Amino acid sequence: MTLEELKYPIGRTNVPKNITKKNIEDWVSILERFPQELEFLIKELSDNQLDTPYREGGWTIRQVVHHCYDSHHNSYTRFKLALTEDKPVIKAYYEDRWAALQDSKSAPVFLSIDALKALHSKWVYFLRELTDAQLEKTFIHPSKNEQISLKENICMYAWHSKHHFAHIEELMIREGWK
Repeated sequence: MTLEELKYPIGRTNVPKNITKKNIEDWVSILERFPQELEFLIKELSDNQLDTPYREGGWTIRQVVHHCYDSHHNSYTRFKLALTEDKPVIKAYYEDRWAALQDSKSAPVFLSIDALKALHSKWVYFLRELTDAQLEKTFIHPSKNEQISLKENICMYAWHSKHHFAHIEELMIREGWK
């Protein structure tokens, strides 16, 4: 596999120009299932397996799981900011530095799995109640000074869930663990 394929096993994010209600329903469904699917995928892995990087120079499975919680928690907050402020400039964070912190490198994965279950339950409930006008609300990501709508962000986080799931699953297949 090429480095690009290892980094982006399902390809890069592709946000459609015309986002339909069906798209949103499908993406929210992905978010709803993700924590349980991730738990099922990794539940039998040993600590040594959890501490295996999905690619050379990449994060370990443990770091990926903790990253998913950190990232999705930040995203949930961005939704709330976009709905309560006028085009807020969100706070970016250094994902690589967060992944290098001790809790990301050594904490039991069930801590983030359980947190993801709770977060996604609340997030999905919240997303299913949004109106069309609310889905058009935006926040500004400071890294590119880019305005992102909430419906676009739903797409990006459905992709993010599948992206990191694929990192873990493909490593497990390559290593013969699955």
